[in-house]
This record gives sequence, structure tokens and C-alpha cells, in this order.
Amino acid sequence: TQLAGHVIVDDYVILGGFTGVHQFCQIGAHVMTAVGTVLLHDIPPYVKVSGSPAEPHGLNSEGLKRRGFSSEALAGLKRAYKTLYRSELTLEEAKVQLAQQTADCAEVRIMADFLNRSKRGIVR
Repeated sequence: TQLAGHVIVDDYVILGGFTGVHQFCQIGAHVMTAVGTVLLHDIPPYVKVSGSPAEPHGLNSEGLKRRGFSSEALAGLKRAYKTLYRSELTLEEAKVQLAQQTADCAEVRIMADFLNRSKRGIVR
């Protein structure tokens, strides 16, 4: 894995072999990248990505289960993932929806906070 300057990698991230990360990118907690992934944008927490450039491929559900996330938390995060990636909302519209979902699932707050501080844009 190669990390350019000023990269932020949160806790429990798994970077596949030959992953390249552009400078100033942020990688959220519990992210997993596949082998040969090229990251040009930030990756929100809990997301799996692969490709060159990276594209999202669902939640890191297996990793979250192994880390002890409850079935309720997983359900809330799946809902948040669908809001962010499958609802055809703009990023700003998705942020509003996610803010509302934080009342039902505390783990979604981590994702919402990450999106609010992202400066490079996110893998989408």
C-alpha cells in the first residue's frame, strides 16, 4: 500500500495489497479496499471499495460482524448506505437524510460526521 502525504486513516481499516491513496484523502473507520485499488477521493466509514479509480461495493458487513456490531446497527448502516449510494439523491440531500437517521442508529452519526468534514469529495 502507498499513502501519499497528509492521508488520514481511521481505525480498523483494511487496505488490500497495492492500494494507492492520493494525498489529502481520508479513509473512514472500518473501510476495506480490494487489491489494486486507487483512492482519489475520501471513503466514508464502513464501506468496501475496489477499482481504479475506486468505486463503492457495499458495506464491510463481514468485518463489522467480526468487530461485534449488533444486527440493529448493521441494519441501520445498510439503510444509510442505501441512502448515500442507491437513492439517487445528491450528496447534500443524502446528508440531510443521514442526519435524520442518526436518531435511530448511533453508528450512522460517525458516517454523517465524516461526510460533513470531507473536503476531497467521496467515492461515489
